[in-house]
Amino acid sequence: MTDGTTDGPRAGAPDSTAVRTALWRALHVLADPPPHVFEDEIGLRLADPDADWRDRPDMDPRATGGFRASVVARARFVEDLVEEQAGRGVTQYVVLGAGLDTFVQRRPEIAARLRVFEIDRPGTQGWKRRRLAELGYGVPDGLHLVPVDFEAGESWPDRLAAAGFDPGRPAVVVSTGVSMYLTRDATAATLRRAAALAPGSTFAMTFLLPADRVARADRPGLRAGEEGARASGTPFVSLYTPEEMRALAREAGFREVRHVPGASLAARYFADRTDGLRPSTGEDFVLATT
Repeated sequence: MTDGTTDGPRAGAPDSTAVRTALWRALHVLADPPPHVFEDEIGLRLADPDADWRDRPDMDPRATGGFRASVVARARFVEDLVEEQAGRGVTQYVVLGAGLDTFVQRRPEIAARLRVFEIDRPGTQGWKRRRLAELGYGVPDGLHLVPVDFEAGESWPDRLAAAGFDPGRPAVVVSTGVSMYLTRDATAATLRRAAALAPGSTFAMTFLLPADRVARADRPGLRAGEEGARASGTPFVSLYTPEEMRALAREAGFREVRHVPGASLAARYFADRTDGLRPSTGEDFVLATT
């Protein structure tokens, strides 16, 4: 459960799409002119790709600009949200499907005020623990790598509690790049679990829009993504209109539910750019509070 599961994880390695997300974040710094919306080259060091990684077709700076911009826009939105909530006294941050997330390593001044729980598959978590040690970061006291065997039906709230999460205190919980691979029932279950968190908690999740809600220029990219996912055995299962996602979140029991269009992130983070870099349409957020 990272930014998709396109090729499936090798034993003891992150999903290929988690690696791709990390490389796109780094490419934004390396290939796009400043100001950078999001700066993350630590993920590149974690991934440790082949020396010719920038020659990969999916790293073509021109062909993949919209996808790259979408990835950094959503990462910036999440990080702004976490910083805002930490400023309000929230002290727990949960990342569902953490993959190569590097918040703790990049933003130690904020992470020091939080207990951060990264949830992912056992193999991915073991790999990441080794890589953090090899790079000299280690796993600080405030970072909890929580292995959850989703395929075996393990409950992430139960695993969180076992790792020291305090269910009586509010938290920020984030899930990005996941819902399209899950059934509607599975997403509804995740929403219900998040809605049961302590009052004052915030849940942020991305979802993909149906093709008729996507800008015409971006529809070929959406089709290509669907075809690639299907060919690798992990097809898109669920797309949602904003109305459908809001209804799911309300039915789950959240006190407040807000739809955050991807276009609003483009306006917030890319409005003054002169290089034409802007996020693709097609991925929005639902932002819900307990």
